[in-house]
Amino acid sequence: LLPNLGGQTGLNLAATLYKSGVLEKYGVEVIGVKADAIERGEDRIAFKETMGKLGIPVPKSDPCYSVEEAEQIAERLKYPVVLRPAYTLGGTGGGIAYNVEELRTIVNRGLNASLIHQVLVEESVIGWEELELEVVRDQKNQKITVCFIENVDAMGVHTGDSFCVAPMLTVPEDLQKRMQDLSYKIVDAIGVVGGTNIQFAHNPEDDRLVAIEINPRTSRSSALASKATGFPIARISTKLAVGITLDEIPYWKEGTLEKYEPSGDYVVVKFARWTFEKFPKAVDVIGTQMKAVGEVMSIGKTFKEAFQKAIRSLEIKRYGLGGAKDFKTLSLEKLRKKLAVPSSERVFLMYEALRQG
Repeated sequence: LLPNLGGQTGLNLAATLYKSGVLEKYGVEVIGVKADAIERGEDRIAFKETMGKLGIPVPKSDPCYSVEEAEQIAERLKYPVVLRPAYTLGGTGGGIAYNVEELRTIVNRGLNASLIHQVLVEESVIGWEELELEVVRDQKNQKITVCFIENVDAMGVHTGDSFCVAPMLTVPEDLQKRMQDLSYKIVDAIGVVGGTNIQFAHNPEDDRLVAIEINPRTSRSSALASKATGFPIARISTKLAVGITLDEIPYWKEGTLEKYEPSGDYVVVKFARWTFEKFPKAVDVIGTQMKAVGEVMSIGKTFKEAFQKAIRSLEIKRYGLGGAKDFKTLSLEKLRKKLAVPSSERVFLMYEALRQG
């Protein structure tokens, strides 16, 4: 059974079958990501414990199994707090609580959404940089980094809604190296064979770096990394899962794959696509729950070129950042108010606000 190519549902099913004894009963072997590795990556307590053993900092947090527990933890951590249900996809059931009323609503929803009825109550790192690495590991413990992805939207916006660039354009090389070293430590400890997505939060003010979460599977970011670099993560992950190692797979440039390094003289931009107009009751506010229904990816020689192509590809009757809707008729004060809450229009609002000075 190869669960890490089945997305979040594949991991959840494999974990449930393992715990219920079905796999053992029928002699089914789990390959790629072992059942205990799924727990270390997906269960918030197991992930925190693993990071603690490795000495890798994570945001201060505690898991809860009831609303009452969540209230006590939030009091200790101070509001706002981020709520992350275990074993979920796209931030389902999660959110940011600024007070106890919001906390009760989100925790109730999160406990119902979680496979094991567990929600992590976490200190807020809203506003920090959100950075991702796509790493591949084989059974020989050889590791390569396929792609470095920089989310332009800060922490607080789900990665599926955030617009991002590859390679990282504003992140110093030494910080990229730090994240790479930590990522390799993490995939070794979790024991994933194949592709893993690792997310970090970085505070530019004091240089604090924390591990947010890992996805021990092929994910949306894996698809982006594959298209951005030409590296077929899903195909290579499958080969690695059946025992082939990186030094046995030819590298299309030279030698074998353990020598792979991300390279290219181009910039890739990923921009999310929303359809709030099709859901009259949906509020155009983006946060820790993903609301995008798809995304576009564009390639350009520069960030400007790739960004412009992405906007034109959205098919929302926009041909660039300017002239969007009636934003030019709004006062600077109104633009500031709209920008205070992230929405699908935030980039266009920002452009107009900057244009007005």
